[in-house]
Amino acid sequence: MSEQIKHECGIALIRLLKPLEYYYSRYGTTMYGINKLHLLMEKQHNRGQDGAGAAGIKLDVKPGNRYIDRLRSNATSPIDDIFKQIYKPFQDLADQKSDRLNDASWLKDNVHFAGELFLGHLRYGTFGRNGIENLHPVVRYNNWMTRNLVLAGNFNMTNVDELFNRLVEYGQYPVETGDTVTILEKIGHVLDQTNEDLYLKFKQQGFTKQQSTELIANSLDVREILAKSSQNWDGGYAIAGMFGHGDAFVLRDPNGIRPAYWYRDEDIVVAASERPVIQTTFNVPFDMIHELKPGYALIVRKDGSVSEDMIRTPGVRRACSFERIYFSRGTDREIYQERKRLGHLLSKNILMEVDHDLKNTVFSYIPNTAASAYYGLVEELNRLCDDVIKDKIIQAGKNLSREELDEIFSLKPRIEKVAVKDIKMRTFITQDSQRDDLVAHIYDVTYGTIRRGIDNLVVIDDSIVRGTTLKRSIIRILDRLGPKKIVIASSAPQIRYPDCYGIDMAKITDFIAFHAAIELLRETRQEHILNEVYRKCKSQEKAPVGEIVNHVKEIYAPFTARQISEKVAQLVTPANCNAKVAVVYQSIENLHEAIPEHTGDWYFTGDYPTPGGNKVVNRSFMNYIEGRNERAY
Repeated sequence: MSEQIKHECGIALIRLLKPLEYYYSRYGTTMYGINKLHLLMEKQHNRGQDGAGAAGIKLDVKPGNRYIDRLRSNATSPIDDIFKQIYKPFQDLADQKSDRLNDASWLKDNVHFAGELFLGHLRYGTFGRNGIENLHPVVRYNNWMTRNLVLAGNFNMTNVDELFNRLVEYGQYPVETGDTVTILEKIGHVLDQTNEDLYLKFKQQGFTKQQSTELIANSLDVREILAKSSQNWDGGYAIAGMFGHGDAFVLRDPNGIRPAYWYRDEDIVVAASERPVIQTTFNVPFDMIHELKPGYALIVRKDGSVSEDMIRTPGVRRACSFERIYFSRGTDREIYQERKRLGHLLSKNILMEVDHDLKNTVFSYIPNTAASAYYGLVEELNRLCDDVIKDKIIQAGKNLSREELDEIFSLKPRIEKVAVKDIKMRTFITQDSQRDDLVAHIYDVTYGTIRRGIDNLVVIDDSIVRGTTLKRSIIRILDRLGPKKIVIASSAPQIRYPDCYGIDMAKITDFIAFHAAIELLRETRQEHILNEVYRKCKSQEKAPVGEIVNHVKEIYAPFTARQISEKVAQLVTPANCNAKVAVVYQSIENLHEAIPEHTGDWYFTGDYPTPGGNKVVNRSFMNYIEGRNERAY
């Protein structure tokens, strides 16, 4: 991808279903659980590089012993930093050749993270700071084991102010207003309330306080706690949590916006943000891994029982399509095919842009996430060429010379690796000309692949967000090769609207498609639409969230997708560029044909899956008009 977008975080949860001694006997290590957590997190490092955290719970620990462990890191390599600390006491025992390394009972009593329940998190900070205090897992401590709560999630709430105010109405005094603390305190409040109700119940039945502790642990209704906690949430989320006594859960939003998968066998229960990381870590087939249903929670009780329970009534499935286009690992069987299909479906419009001149067109891609779409494009081009070759042979009959056959079979797409991702450039130079010259060298090119003044150059990318990298780097460096025309093809449609569910696309002013629409309104003397849209947005500012309409769609309504694409091409063309530049986007229809099960497309269409989305997009537009450079939620 030419422009890095920070996005959804990653989660990993593991519950060992057998005593630690069993894993030493079967797998030859007492560190089976922590080793698997390490792999799950490492395989999801694409989901978070701003920080990472891990927590562990030991079951049935005697009073006076620590049973919750947690480490978080915002180091340059946070996963490595965390697991170096976790592994150190184990490594010290190995260096001493101590038999205690294989003594599960001793390890559980004396070594951190020698437990049965683990939760890992990888952070991509879409907003706020990346200090240690902002990293997950977060913990709500209490001396009552059943009131301890450990939480980590991949979520963004659009109505965090409303949720915060509800906590204040309960009499709480939260120290922060962010959605992490708000969600932690909300679940914690319901957990406290449930504990108190159960304690009073058992007290009336004559049980002592000590007896009540175990009774409460066995009686907590995790499903009910999550249902009460989440009833007013508006957003996209996959939230994992652990209670101090050993119950655990993973909860997914009712529209399935954020992803979550799980697997169970006789030894373990595991959940993660992506399916292939479970496949790889545990060497299990695709069909054995379950997608957590929208509105449901995977609940793992302390006794090892596992259920998938409905927490909130599922809505219309609007799973995030950007997960499939770019964010998730392309090693997933379905995602790989979907990305290839996206490239395949671009072929028609790309060929129109180069007048079907395959002889004088070179096809390439922006490394590295666009590679799968590129393979799909090339496959379709080869298929088209094969059809043309067959038709020519049939039309010519039997009287074809070797030279004529050579000419017919020469029809094939020219495939080259033109763009090369070179280095990350960071510069504090303030003069634009010098800074842009350095930024242009983020990418390099393969010289000799283009015939100057003759060839077209088609380069596929997975999406175009801001357009700055195209203008400052990619097109400038590609133009050095001397192509007659440069076609930038995006396997994603035009990004027009802000996201409010976890992707770092919260400001409408970040989008090149939005700026293209504004320019077109000015050129066609329709600036009055801006004022009308602002007035409509402003009039609904205090309206109930369920009544708010996305008025920003009216900005784009006067123009076709092609008109906006043509204006984008003009805006991303750098000064002194010799080649003509064109931009081709995927259509909404083709997006859904390629990715039929993940219909979340609000950043392309403005059709938000929750009421809070309309409020956010209108606020984002008002920020633009009012000159506020801030996110809308």
